[in-house]
Amino acid sequence: LIVTPLVLNIIKKARTAADKRSIDAYGRSIELAIADYLLDKGEFSTSIEQLQVEYTGAKVECTTTQLKDDGSVYLAECTVDGREVSGYTYGKEESVSYDAYEVGDEVTYNNVDYYVIADSAIEDSTVTLLKAEPLTVGEINQYGGVGTDDNHVNKFSDTSQNTAYDQNGYGGMVYYSSSNCKPGIMSECTNDYNNSDIKYVIDNWAKKSVNTNDLIEARLIKYTELIDNLGYSNANDEVSSWVVNPTFTPNWVYSNDYSYWTMSPYTDSSLNMSVVYEGGKLAHAYGDSNNVNIYKNNYIVVRPVIVISKSALKK
Repeated sequence: LIVTPLVLNIIKKARTAADKRSIDAYGRSIELAIADYLLDKGEFSTSIEQLQVEYTGAKVECTTTQLKDDGSVYLAECTVDGREVSGYTYGKEESVSYDAYEVGDEVTYNNVDYYVIADSAIEDSTVTLLKAEPLTVGEINQYGGVGTDDNHVNKFSDTSQNTAYDQNGYGGMVYYSSSNCKPGIMSECTNDYNNSDIKYVIDNWAKKSVNTNDLIEARLIKYTELIDNLGYSNANDEVSSWVVNPTFTPNWVYSNDYSYWTMSPYTDSSLNMSVVYEGGKLAHAYGDSNNVNIYKNNYIVVRPVIVISKSALKK
């Protein structure tokens, strides 16, 4: 009776010590993998998924894994073969903070200029950017428009409308996904962003223009971002109504040279899909395809938005 608890306590301590050694071994294996990645890629990895960790000991799983800029790792809240190792950590914890960007800040990523369109803070690891200039005719054609085998700019009976362009040389597109889409055949049309030609082109553009490890999302600007972040008023929020930009809407949000599409903030819906027109006016396009038909023959330009990791802006 006296000896048994002592023996069990010794066994427990021995197991805890072994579990701690397993965590240490796992941590060292991650750091070796980080070093291998650095030698191979010339840069530090940003996630453990990028690494080939060679570790063959007991199964270690940690809720907190921080890969730090110096090539070390911090592990916390770990279990070994399902056993919790309370309070034990590997490495030194690093308080994570990021640069804070303000709406309207000009930034450059991959030699392309953007504007910050969403408030950001030191606890946020991503930033939302609006491309300073819309996609050009060449880009529209390259990433799925006229002149490609997979043509995603709709054709009409009027051959003058079969080219993706506007008078300023920017690549314009309609919001539809079938070459049969035309007045009288509205069943072939869509104004849902997720099924649109525009999404197809932006997705292909992003694959070539944004590093895979940096990209969180690529899309059009949302109506809600214009209202919530960029100075527009929704006081006259009615079907087919115009909202004139207030004087405090910054001039980089719009242009006097082109108009560009927004997307609906609602999944599988065209509600609040709009157009930022020349001079800054915001035109609403609500409801079904017929309400968007007034824009059918207008090749309104495509101005992408990307959400990327903040660390990408320091490269």
